Amino acid sequence: MLQVPEDEWKNLAIASQQGDKAAYSKLLKSILPFIQKSLIPKLANPEWADDITQEVLISIHKSLKTYAPDRAFLPWLNAIIHYRKTDYLRKYYARKGNASVPVEEQINLKSDVTTPEDMSEYKNIERALLTFPKKQQMVFKMIKIEGYSAKEVAEKMDMSETAVKVSAHRTMEKLRENLN
Repeated sequence: MLQVPEDEWKNLAIASQQGDKAAYSKLLKSILPFIQKSLIPKLANPEWADDITQEVLISIHKSLKTYAPDRAFLPWLNAIIHYRKTDYLRKYYARKGNASVPVEEQINLKSDVTTPEDMSEYKNIERALLTFPKKQQMVFKMIKIEGYSAKEVAEKMDMSETAVKVSAHRTMEKLRENLN
């Protein structure tokens, strides 16, 4: 799991708010690798991370005065990273001609809702998955159903990334065998 010096960042942010330019410079240099490491696994193209990182740093510069010193620094930083990434991707795909559809128009009940016929397949998979050890079930669900990366699962489950990938693969193979 990535260790971050959150208390140090918080103190640097507070000092920066009070006009300490050295603290401000140190804060930006210190959070830069964290920002990039947060972004790269979540992007289809790792090269976008540099552009989004610049946007994050600009946002931090503009909004540092809004950081509340009595609150944790990391959630504030993660929120900025999340919103800059979302804005970047929204603009990127808009430039590519991907249409934006209002939320109320996105739901197509016939194609987006599981039909009763599909439910029996899902129930069979759920039943088969229950035959596996709890840890193996959790790894499989986190990767294949909830969309976590192998790295994220490894950190949460205190496993190696390779062990997570092997577990998910073996579970998938065994499910295929059991359901055919």
